[in-house]
Amino acid sequence: MGVLALLWGSSFLWIKIALTGLSPIQITLIRTTLGALVLVALVYWSGQRLPRDKASWLHLGFAAIFGAALPFALFALGEQTVDSGVAGVLNATTPLWALGIGLVLGTEQRRNPARLAGLVLGFVGVLLIFAPWGKAGLASWGALACLAAAASYAVSFTYIGRMVSGRGLTPMQISSTQLVAAAGMTAVALPVAGLQPVHLSWQPLVAVAILGVFGTGIAFVLNYRIVEDEGATNATMVGYLLPVVSVLLGALFLGEALNLRVVIGMVVVLVGVALTRRQPAAAIVPVTAEPVTTLK
Repeated sequence: MGVLALLWGSSFLWIKIALTGLSPIQITLIRTTLGALVLVALVYWSGQRLPRDKASWLHLGFAAIFGAALPFALFALGEQTVDSGVAGVLNATTPLWALGIGLVLGTEQRRNPARLAGLVLGFVGVLLIFAPWGKAGLASWGALACLAAAASYAVSFTYIGRMVSGRGLTPMQISSTQLVAAAGMTAVALPVAGLQPVHLSWQPLVAVAILGVFGTGIAFVLNYRIVEDEGATNATMVGYLLPVVSVLLGALFLGEALNLRVVIGMVVVLVGVALTRRQPAAAIVPVTAEPVTTLK
């Protein structure tokens, strides 16, 4: 779990470094392609194969837009003006968006007061981070892009839960298919939005390679192993470590400074997320395990 938190939490550091030589779309294309190669190889090595039916590809292609292509590009776009640590903190709001979407669509059945309080508290933390009332606030297009990326993940998870779960696909098949689709869609978008000049040097190339192979491909394999060994609920605990890792790495390697207000906002967000994960004791009944589709 510690290694997984380091791989996913460091993604925001690698994005920041990769931006010194590549555009957001170029980073997204390389990241999804390398991640797809790793996962597809592991799918076939484990005796599985990618889905062959058109319906699965259509559903997972739609999920790939919101679960990989769009958020990957938005985080890279946002980090052009936002510190990597702040991007990691805003990424932690994904469960809040997922709960909010579930309430709007009527699919969220566990409307206990603690979860609703967590939703409100989490977005209070986001407001503290943005601080639109002060000149030192982070209310910018870059920060909004990172927040939109977190919401995009939530849309993908909700869609997969409603349209893909129950089709007999394993988490490895779901994620590898998403990355293949995301790489294809990003390649199509490259001539439109990704043909900026490339400033080749070893730092951005190494950063994007690590981001794709380890932060996208290998990280999911580790997550899948934790789900198998410890269960999906315990696996979600790694989400609380990601913003801490991103903030520490940004401070140590990029010299990013976080003021007290942002740190307090991060803590409030994490407390809110923790509350949204609570379940009433009476609701402990056997359920079908949902696929873990987190891609960071």
